[in-house]
Amino acid sequence: MESAFQERLEQLERHVEPGPVMVRCGAGAPLAFGRAASASGHRLVVVIPTHNGVPAMPPRHDRMATGELLNLAARARLLSYDPNHRDSCVGADERMIATSGLLLAVWDGSPPNGRDATAHLVTYARARGIPVEVVWPTGAERGTGEAIPDPPAALPVREAAKPPGTHYS
Repeated sequence: MESAFQERLEQLERHVEPGPVMVRCGAGAPLAFGRAASASGHRLVVVIPTHNGVPAMPPRHDRMATGELLNLAARARLLSYDPNHRDSCVGADERMIATSGLLLAVWDGSPPNGRDATAHLVTYARARGIPVEVVWPTGAERGTGEAIPDPPAALPVREAAKPPGTHYS
């Protein structure tokens, strides 16, 4: 999945000025995208959840990925949403998309059906005139839970992105 993101980012750079890219923290596609963006030299902005203005603990399955994304990030953006609530996450994604110039979506092209958040977000972006680029890696299947490999050794990790004494678990 990372290679598909990196390939698409490189294709897009031929047509538009490279700029910062934004992703909501999490494992799976967000982490793969963050790694690809960083490897492509983009400034990564990681959106982290807050509760009453204080950063919220991500769900257990997203904690390692969130730590890695924060290490890769040039900047973190705090956004009020509940990472354990689907509708809250979709609302956060809508707010991110509304301030973006392009949506890069991992999507199989299925229609919005009330359950597929990606289909909803693609429709949301298009309705607002925000261009959408679709990535669907060769051989990908919905619901396969494709494993995301460990980062390559050459992937830069900027220690300055993590305040001294901070650790992630």
